[in-house]
Amino acid sequence: MWSHSSIGSERLATDEKVEGSNPSGTSTIARRKITLSKIIIVDTGSSNILSLKRAVEIFDNNVEVTTNSNKILSANKIFFPGVGAFKKVMEKLEKNKLTETLIKTRDKKIPLLGICLGLQLFFNTSEEFGKSNGLGLIKGNVKKLPSISQKNERLKIPNMGWFKLNLNNQFSNNNFSNFVKSINENNLYYFVHSFFVDPTEKKDIAAFYDFGGHKIPAIVSKDNFIGCQFHPEKSGKKGLEIISNFLKLS
Repeated sequence: MWSHSSIGSERLATDEKVEGSNPSGTSTIARRKITLSKIIIVDTGSSNILSLKRAVEIFDNNVEVTTNSNKILSANKIFFPGVGAFKKVMEKLEKNKLTETLIKTRDKKIPLLGICLGLQLFFNTSEEFGKSNGLGLIKGNVKKLPSISQKNERLKIPNMGWFKLNLNNQFSNNNFSNFVKSINENNLYYFVHSFFVDPTEKKDIAAFYDFGGHKIPAIVSKDNFIGCQFHPEKSGKKGLEIISNFLKLS
C-alpha cells in the first residue's frame, strides 16, 4: 500500500491562472519540493502536455516528457495524458513501442496517473470511430456519453464544465485509498469529454460525477494505475492538489 510521504513546502505567489479557468479565480499555491524523484510525462502528442508539465513543475522541477521506454520504466511517478481520438493515440503508442512499456509498469509497481483520454486508454476497447483496442490494463470498455438525461432531457455532448465528485465506498484498491480519501466531494473539477469509461468491476471506480442523472466514472483505479476523466491541470487549485497528492505517494 502506498502512503503519502512527508515533504516540506515554501510559499509561491503566483498570478498565473491555471488553464481551463478556475471558478475561484487565481490563488497562491504552495510549491512542494519532493526529493529523489524522477517524474515522467509520457509523450502521447496531446495538446495538454505543456499545461500538465507546468502544473507538475509547481511541485517538482525534475519532470521530463518522453517516449523513451527505459526512462519511463525508471521513473518514480508517471503521468499519462491524452486529448483527441482514442485510435490515433493508440497508433502513436504502438509506433513508439510504448504499449509493452506501459504494461511493464505494472510489474514494477510504478504509480501511473492517466488523464482524460489517458484514463480511457487503460481499457480493453473503445467504440469511438468504430471499435478500437486499448491497453487492456483495466477490464472494461469506453462508451459514448448518454445524450438523454434521466429526466428525458437532451444533454450536450461533448460535456464541458465543472462538476463535483461522489466517492464510491466500494472502491477497493488500497494502493490509492489515502489518495482518494483526500478528495473533498465539495470541490469542483473541469471535465471536457464525449466518451466515458465503463469498468467491468465497479469496485475499480473510486469516484463518479453526475451527468444528467447518470453516474459517470470520474476516477478509476486498478493495481498501480489510476486515472481521472477530468483535467486536474485545468481544475485550478483543487486540481493541483490532485497532482500534489499523486506525487506524494510513496
